[in-house]
Amino acid sequence: MSARTQIPVGHEAVEAKGWVGAHKYLLLRRASQLFFLALFLLGPWFGIWVVQGTLAGSLTFGVLPLTDPFVLLQSFVAGHWPELTALIGGLIVLAGYALIGGRVYCSWVCPINPVTDAANWLHRRLDLPKGWQPKRSLRLWILVTVLIVSGLTGVIAWELINPITMLHRGLIFGMGFVWAMIVAIFVFDLFVARHGWCGHICPVGAFYGLIGGKGLLRVSASNRAACDDCMDCYAVCPENQVISPALKGKPGTTPLILSPDCTSCGRCIDVCAVDVFKFTHRFDDQIAAPSDPVPAPEPRAARPI
Repeated sequence: MSARTQIPVGHEAVEAKGWVGAHKYLLLRRASQLFFLALFLLGPWFGIWVVQGTLAGSLTFGVLPLTDPFVLLQSFVAGHWPELTALIGGLIVLAGYALIGGRVYCSWVCPINPVTDAANWLHRRLDLPKGWQPKRSLRLWILVTVLIVSGLTGVIAWELINPITMLHRGLIFGMGFVWAMIVAIFVFDLFVARHGWCGHICPVGAFYGLIGGKGLLRVSASNRAACDDCMDCYAVCPENQVISPALKGKPGTTPLILSPDCTSCGRCIDVCAVDVFKFTHRFDDQIAAPSDPVPAPEPRAARPI
């Protein structure tokens, strides 16, 4: 095996762009997740009440209501008509994620994302098998099941076991059992199913994928002619099935990743040493002109995707 076959994921990007450049969007996402989490903890921890509540429902500066539209939908199905402020808050969040792209929530806001990202990083380092890989539609069936249970029981079913809400409460009142839940999700993604929680189980991600399927924010493989088939983007993408249509599309096909499964995490942009990908909007389907031919790289073993 040549030295090139042993290059770890993202190493070439680090050499080409520096460590910060090769982790730019990862660092920005961590900062974003910490920012949103801090907003909710400033009040209980330090008495600075910028935001009251949790990601399920909150009031900012005592004026702006924000409600998780998935919680709102469960409330409707359960037969509970929400107060006007909750309804307005749900419509605001719904409109925002529908405009931007719903699964931005999963990669830029959700506090469980660092746990699943850490599991995936260790999964790659240990070179573990994919494990159980059910159909992506499973999370949609779980979404439907949650709504049915809400309708039959009259309760907002997912909030009883929602790891995001449980984590918020744990950080305020004491973690206790919450640690077991976090470890369980980590172990599930590490040993049972790669990208299992977010990619196959979580109904919140499924819901936001549905409402943001036509969102403006998109990743484009606009410079796909420069791709050297290193497979790094496939290795780091939590929904790597979305890459091929844009990256390997026939001439004349769009370079945009239009799948609602895309979380807009930006990791494909980070790890690409030849800058194939970029953030853009859904109406930008321009493809960069091919550059002058360059010597073909040495072949290297394909990384598992």
